[in-house]
Amino acid sequence: MKAIRPIILSGGAGTRLWPTSRALHPKQFMPLTSERTMIQETALRVSDSERFLPPVVVCNEEHRFTVASELQQVGISPEVEVLEPVGRNTAPAIAAAAALCAAHDPEELLLVLPADHHIARPDLFLDVIAQGAGLAEEGKLVTFGIVPDAPETGFGYIRAGEAAGEGGFAVDAFVEKPDADTARDYLDAGGYFWNAGIFLFRADRMIRELEALAPDIWRHAARAVTTGRLDLDFLRLSAEAFELCPSDSIDYAVMEHTKDAVVVPADIGWSDVGSWTALWDIGDKDAHGNVVSGDAVMQETQNTFIRAESRLVATIGVDDLIVVETSDAVLVARRDKVQDVKAVVARLKAEGRAEHEVHARVHRPWGFYEGLDTGERHQVKHLMIKPGAAISLQMHHHRAEHWVVVNGTARVTVGDDTRLLSENESVYIPIGATHRLENPGKMPLSIIEVQSGSYLGEDDIVRFDDVYGRVREVQAAE
Repeated sequence: MKAIRPIILSGGAGTRLWPTSRALHPKQFMPLTSERTMIQETALRVSDSERFLPPVVVCNEEHRFTVASELQQVGISPEVEVLEPVGRNTAPAIAAAAALCAAHDPEELLLVLPADHHIARPDLFLDVIAQGAGLAEEGKLVTFGIVPDAPETGFGYIRAGEAAGEGGFAVDAFVEKPDADTARDYLDAGGYFWNAGIFLFRADRMIRELEALAPDIWRHAARAVTTGRLDLDFLRLSAEAFELCPSDSIDYAVMEHTKDAVVVPADIGWSDVGSWTALWDIGDKDAHGNVVSGDAVMQETQNTFIRAESRLVATIGVDDLIVVETSDAVLVARRDKVQDVKAVVARLKAEGRAEHEVHARVHRPWGFYEGLDTGERHQVKHLMIKPGAAISLQMHHHRAEHWVVVNGTARVTVGDDTRLLSENESVYIPIGATHRLENPGKMPLSIIEVQSGSYLGEDDIVRFDDVYGRVREVQAAE
């Protein structure tokens, strides 16, 4: 069998898993179903070098360093990260990936995988991928239909038609999310599968279908690739071209209209982890039906999901609840109301609050910072700088800063002066002074930063030099 190129789509915001998932650090970067993050689990499932080529990851620009760091931690080096300047749904993302891969091998097999799905039976997953590869090599556009075990109303369905060889079936129809009665009818009738958004096809075959069925998407996405630019290990798609792509899913743009769609049944223990209830469904339950992560004390509590990330959570006399605690927000909801979390996120966004977008801990390519205290003219942060990493050479117009080394060794530049600071030593950075913080050591560097001034917003920054190529970007924080 020809080696397969995984195309990992990592563009989702995961708003239904708020407050753990946020716009700048969504669920694919969270360890929700194991000790590894979801994107790490996805990439590791297709990391066998005999079966799979290095992956291509399609993500938005704001997540590029997080994706690189997550995969580096598990020893995976993507072929390239394709950066979308704006979100345009899955069809333009897949079109761009197909254009990129077809440039060196038009018949390359592409396996499209969402970055944030859970698969409990990875061995069976590999078996059905191998099963579908034969069909894909013949020119079929293969989708993998999840064998349903309940009358689920939250997924679209695929209705199978005649046998197509290799255990697959011609796709008779893609069906919208049904109501409860219709979903039960589907389950009783058989031949219906959940649409998981996992696809396998030759690059040239998908391009041919895009040219015929979605020519505007193909034309603009292909031009976004050819007029894009390489930046470090990233391919920045041309914003001018990509923004012209109609926003559409690959299902609507191609799969529902092509005559060559084939579905391969997949009983692989799949979940899209699309809500807190989904995590309760797949979680390990105690004798009372509770799924617990973190520090929790429960009294007379049943059928409840608890996730405590930073402190103790205690429950008394509750049933069928979702309780999710983070350092800056707490969610309490009935299990049958978790789909409404999106409405809460929309409200936070409309009110201009930051909790929909960022955590108290904000990740950066050099490490992270987290707020500890904020007042009228002061702000205190904890900064962690990775070994060998550095913030940009920068200055601020409205704030001065004090840096105190808590752990590790810091190389600090202020103006023309560069010095090394050890634990318990500090430095003052006046307003308007150029400065840089580096970690020359082999252990993480911890800094307490005290800001003071008339304006403490994260957009008060001018970059002069940056190892991560962010000098010309309009981007908040260090």
